[in-house]
Amino acid sequence: MRRTRLVRYGTAAAAVALLVAGCGSSSSGGNNNNAGPKPKPAENVFNAGTTGIRNASDHKGGTLNFVADGDCDYWDPARTYYGFCWDMQRLFSRGLMAYSAAPGDAGLNTVPDLATAAGESPNGKDWTYHLKSGIKFEDGSPVTSKNIKYGIERVFAQSVINGGPTYVITFLCPGPINASGGCDAYKGPYGTDKDPNHLGLSTIDTPDDNTIVFHLNKVVGDWNYIMALPASTPVPISYDQSPKGGAHYTDHPYSTGPYKFATYTAGKSLTLVRNTMWNSGNDPFRKALPDKIVFTVNANDDDIDQRILNDIADVNISGTGVQPTAQAKILSNPSLKSRADNPVTGATRYLAIESKVAPFDNVHCRRAVQYAVSKVDWQTARGGPIGGGAIGTSMLNPTIKGYTQFDAYPDNNGDGDIAKAKDELKQCGKPNGFTTHLASQNNGKGTRVATAVQASLKRAGINVIIDLGNAATYYSQFIGAPAVNRAKGRGLMVAGWGADWPTGYGFFSSLIDGRKILPQGNSNYSETKDDTIDTMIDQAVATTDPNKAGEIWGQIDKRLMTEDATLVPMTWDKALVINSKAVTNAYILSSLLGIYDFQAMGHV
Repeated sequence: MRRTRLVRYGTAAAAVALLVAGCGSSSSGGNNNNAGPKPKPAENVFNAGTTGIRNASDHKGGTLNFVADGDCDYWDPARTYYGFCWDMQRLFSRGLMAYSAAPGDAGLNTVPDLATAAGESPNGKDWTYHLKSGIKFEDGSPVTSKNIKYGIERVFAQSVINGGPTYVITFLCPGPINASGGCDAYKGPYGTDKDPNHLGLSTIDTPDDNTIVFHLNKVVGDWNYIMALPASTPVPISYDQSPKGGAHYTDHPYSTGPYKFATYTAGKSLTLVRNTMWNSGNDPFRKALPDKIVFTVNANDDDIDQRILNDIADVNISGTGVQPTAQAKILSNPSLKSRADNPVTGATRYLAIESKVAPFDNVHCRRAVQYAVSKVDWQTARGGPIGGGAIGTSMLNPTIKGYTQFDAYPDNNGDGDIAKAKDELKQCGKPNGFTTHLASQNNGKGTRVATAVQASLKRAGINVIIDLGNAATYYSQFIGAPAVNRAKGRGLMVAGWGADWPTGYGFFSSLIDGRKILPQGNSNYSETKDDTIDTMIDQAVATTDPNKAGEIWGQIDKRLMTEDATLVPMTWDKALVINSKAVTNAYILSSLLGIYDFQAMGHV
């Protein structure tokens, strides 16, 4: 699943309280408490990790064994866009801001990380941060404001550093954004940067080594949230300018956190060991309990489940939940159930309809899919109400400010309305249906979901050919290049999305802004290009009252569903997750897709 920054059901109000809409505040986007509220221990009972810390311990030492069915998209903090990979970044990289290390609502707070305090702005456009002293890279060299500026500049080099969020380009480009979502006025620190130190972006000032000032091109009340994204991680300039940097930086990003890369084999394994240059005294929350963390890729989801249930592996870091066989075992075994959690991830699972692939260039053909597909079958394929979540009727889910309850396509409680689907097919000139390709991941749930969609659409005469892609590269490469999707006739794509932070902008920006359709690393899979929606997005971003902005996002959601019909909300996600008995300090981090906070974990 792409994107992160999620809250659990029932915490939308708390998320809104964190947004400081007015200008001039030093705490916009979170509180100013370095450590955050002290979390409470939790009893080892079902779902205890969603509100407290399961198996709390300060024990140091041991090895945590992480596993998942795919590698991270990228380990480079500027390129990664997978939720569990953002969580993994907390182990070895530090940015200006971060999310508080606490379960429940407290985990929604942003706290200063490398910064001494949250950013200050007199007008919502000019934001100043001061750095803590004594921060070092893993080689002992000092981290300065210039390293942070350089790290952000790298995002502008989209031909080299692509795949991650591009908010910094949107708000820091000194000129207009081009048709590909890039910045012609500045194209990053490789080759075209005229500054001899590769620091030529004019909209970021570094008056001294401990101060960085951002000059945004518009008012952005959410800037502290954006500075909690991995892209604000500092990067050593000379190392990145060497043959080991640039596109290869993902193989060994330099650490500023408690762990560093020891060995890495792409698509297979990663070993993290202690970073002796990390100083716990200037870190607001990281405990660094294990001596070593080993991550192994295992493509067999059922085997992953069994290894964790049998205490061979410790954590499935994907956070997508166990398979149906393991789910049945957990729910029927009190011992297993007592160490399991069922968080709401805050993500929306959906079908993207490629509006540039015929016949989906006709809105009625898109609406035919909206009516024909069975959301109940999708939910069942993902594990039912516990493993698959609730039936979704809108793209915004109840955890996002701006969510409005409505159902543009009533379909017999999620089972589909074939009569209405066939009527839409007549209106789009395809009364006998048509054939299209459907993209999905090649793991267990991805295959089951694709098969369920195929069967339900066939009822209306829409024939689906399934294309399966590798989980590790599915979003960044398999469906992330619009030209490839068009060439292969992929009219439908299985996807999941969680807000980069819990506002309408944090959720919708990359999904439906027509100005952010990228040639590669694209997230607007449907190629939605609606000038009215783009105008409404600008209006919402410039609205400093979070309630009024939320109203606009709700209107955007309704227009998307009714006028464009390019995205089909299927379920609002939940997952059944479990760890081995040896894991300590297990709790769900509400801000990161309802995934466990990896940096807090220990091993006994």
